[in-house]
Amino acid sequence: MFDSFAKQLLVLVACLAGLWFAAPKAVARTWFAPSVKCSETADFFTLDNGILRAEIEKRNGNMTSLVYQGHELLTQNGGYWSSVGRGNGRSAGHTASVRLNTPGRVEVSCQSGNVGGTTNAALDADYIYSLGRGESVIYVAAVLHHGPGMPGYGTGESRYCLKLNPDVFNFLSVDADRQRLMPSGYDWDHGVQLNMKEARRLTTGIHRGEVEHKYDYSAVLAETPAYGWFGTQSHLGLWLINPSQEYIGGGPTKVELTGHLDVNPGGTPTLLNMWQGSHYGGTSLAIAPNENWTKVIGPFAIYCNTRPTSVAAWKNALAQARTETKHWPYAWFKDPNYPTAAERGTVTGKIILRDAFDPQARMSNVWVGVAAPDYRPPVLRPSGRRRFRHTNAPSMNFTNWASRAGFPPLVDWQRDTKFYQFWARADAHGNFTIRNVRPGDYTLHAFGDGVMGEFALTNVTVTAGKKTSLGRLYWQPLRFGRTVWQIGIPDRTAREFRHGDHFWQWGLYYQYPKDFPHDVDFIVGKSNWRRDWNYAQPPRISGPTGPVISEDEDAGADNAESAPAHHSREIEDTTWKIEFQMTNAPSGKATLRLAFAGAREGCVVGVKINGHDIGNTGRLPATGVMHRDGIRGYWFERDLTFDAALLHPGNNIFKLTSYANNWTQGVLYDCVRLELNEHP
Repeated sequence: MFDSFAKQLLVLVACLAGLWFAAPKAVARTWFAPSVKCSETADFFTLDNGILRAEIEKRNGNMTSLVYQGHELLTQNGGYWSSVGRGNGRSAGHTASVRLNTPGRVEVSCQSGNVGGTTNAALDADYIYSLGRGESVIYVAAVLHHGPGMPGYGTGESRYCLKLNPDVFNFLSVDADRQRLMPSGYDWDHGVQLNMKEARRLTTGIHRGEVEHKYDYSAVLAETPAYGWFGTQSHLGLWLINPSQEYIGGGPTKVELTGHLDVNPGGTPTLLNMWQGSHYGGTSLAIAPNENWTKVIGPFAIYCNTRPTSVAAWKNALAQARTETKHWPYAWFKDPNYPTAAERGTVTGKIILRDAFDPQARMSNVWVGVAAPDYRPPVLRPSGRRRFRHTNAPSMNFTNWASRAGFPPLVDWQRDTKFYQFWARADAHGNFTIRNVRPGDYTLHAFGDGVMGEFALTNVTVTAGKKTSLGRLYWQPLRFGRTVWQIGIPDRTAREFRHGDHFWQWGLYYQYPKDFPHDVDFIVGKSNWRRDWNYAQPPRISGPTGPVISEDEDAGADNAESAPAHHSREIEDTTWKIEFQMTNAPSGKATLRLAFAGAREGCVVGVKINGHDIGNTGRLPATGVMHRDGIRGYWFERDLTFDAALLHPGNNIFKLTSYANNWTQGVLYDCVRLELNEHP
């Protein structure tokens, strides 16, 4: 009998061992990991799973401490929600509670707004932290709500900020091209300020003589699944992962800050989740008085790891990002405003290009997405300017700024943060599947490399639990005639032009007079745009310039876009020439199509053909790309149609003059194309 029992016991042990080795490591760790614990005092929650220990301040939802491998990862303000805009001075109450407390997961909630007796706050915010058993990830989310009886609300920037311990972290990884050992806080403090508060030439340390500029680390968020800091001595990494882009404003082309040194004294390592950004064209969030609106930000992941090298830690973070995306929407996160996978829908179809003037045209790198229909934002009246750290603080962002800055009156997907967006890549044949779409009515958009403009299909309805099959969608891009010549590739960037492959460095605009002492003179059929067409058309800067108003997120980014930059008299307009040959004298209409990947407030480009003025672009949207060391921002197009009789046999010359009254007023071209519609 004993032998029989022993045999059964051995079989049981063998089975458990087999399950242990067969199970995924993460699952196995979870089975045997200690339970998650939540403790609290009058002012703080403490979440601890034996791997991570986080301390959350009840009154504001700040994460004041995050301990991993015995190291405190945070410093100063730790992790906090922050917004920049204009405030109406209304105060907000606060309360806190434990949302979930089980051995497998703990969640805490810190609510601000019309709670605790407060009744006139402009926004209700619920800041949520979640920690699971056996995980080295803490999840962060916010549920924002505005309802009847509440005053208008708007912001220019909204994000979650992390200030990291410089004794632990010294190496920043953004993407494959930007990974480096960073300057120290001492190096930053002793650097020399240049033309912006955020740019300093370092005088000490391993990067002595180089310029440190926080915008050098900006990235397309949809193409940056994990970014963060690593310690070359501690061998610890801390990474920010967005498992979904649905709550991030600006769609798949939105460029924003990722990580950098804090520009304030001390140069603290900083990590940002910019779910609404004012840079590179900005996004709009304006809520009218009494409007009913709710949005869930996240949950996103703050992932901690340990690896022997920075590259290994970064690659492990990318693998973790794939895992997080695979599990979106998270089954464990429960909120009435967060649909489960079964409560979401799918959109499928096939995009087929039909270019009447170029039957052989092809496109690649195609994005297809559904977003809210274009809308006119409410106009909010000012009631005093205020900078604040927490989203619950009331704020105003004025929609009339958009018209002053050259943007169209309607908010499109490139500038929308108010609603959700869902995007996916099409395959090489144009087939697409957009998963996990919240139920609702949308406009479908598609764009790709090689095609100017975009495709749009209105009135797309997504139903919970169902597939919306759109079938074949034929895209006939806007055309004014056949292509005479083209400079660049329509890809919504200036990547293919000179310096476009290493744009992320401060001050390339100062190099322009050396690269092009007589401005650009591009000869179609002879010149090479990778060498002979600059990534930006800046003003000619021949003297020192004063600093612009700071664009730091803690110093008032709402001011930066509307205030003029200081400038010296040594700034001149630049005129670029495009020379091309015509074999005959055409008749009919010709159209010069100018697609832009960036501009600055007040930028205007005037155009002449063979000495004849054919007009100008008008005021271009303020995207501020050049002085932020970028090659893409809010994309837009300006078309100038003229009498084709102005063209003649032989050599023809376009002149493109960028008018400027300060050093920031550079424009970036995505593509320039001449189209001709001749009379029979």
